[in-house]
Amino acid sequence: MIIEQASKWGKWIYPEAIWRMDPNEHSVYLTFDDGPIPESTPFLLDTLTQFDAKATFFMVGDNVKRHPELYQQIVDAGHQVGNHTYNHLGAFKHWTTTYIINTFKANELIHSHLFRPPHGIMRPSEYYWLNKEFKIIMWDLVTRDYSKWMTAEDVLHNVKEHTRNGSIITFHDSLKSIDKLRFALPEALKWLKEQGYAFKTFK
Repeated sequence: MIIEQASKWGKWIYPEAIWRMDPNEHSVYLTFDDGPIPESTPFLLDTLTQFDAKATFFMVGDNVKRHPELYQQIVDAGHQVGNHTYNHLGAFKHWTTTYIINTFKANELIHSHLFRPPHGIMRPSEYYWLNKEFKIIMWDLVTRDYSKWMTAEDVLHNVKEHTRNGSIITFHDSLKSIDKLRFALPEALKWLKEQGYAFKTFK
């Protein structure tokens, strides 16, 4: 399995989740998980503005509560928002009821019809209930910007190596990623524009 790309078993377990958009359109869907936080989000927003690119931010409810001004900046800039649970819960570390309640608690702040599970995994029971209420967005490409084993150049390489028509590209709005993204994000956006990709968000 190539860790940067979606696994076949994930598509089998979550058949109605969205892993890739239209492969016939020369477009990509930029996504950022885990924010908003003051150490990262402003840079991401400034960089996206510089390249006239829109993205979807899958946000943690507790971070939105702590930094409502950053949430509002994301919305005011015309980006899409998504739910990433209230406490970035691990799906198998909690009861299904706890996970569902935590997700809806987050949505009282985030107000989104989109959901992405932390770590990209859910119990089948969690998937069953959340799929009734949300459009579940997974990914076609994980840049692995969070990994201590990856350099900024590695992150950029992953974008160049694995992006294709309809790719849902996952970056992170986090302390683990921001030092790499200060180089990798603008270079990735520059390259994507040079390749003629349009930047789109989810409906």
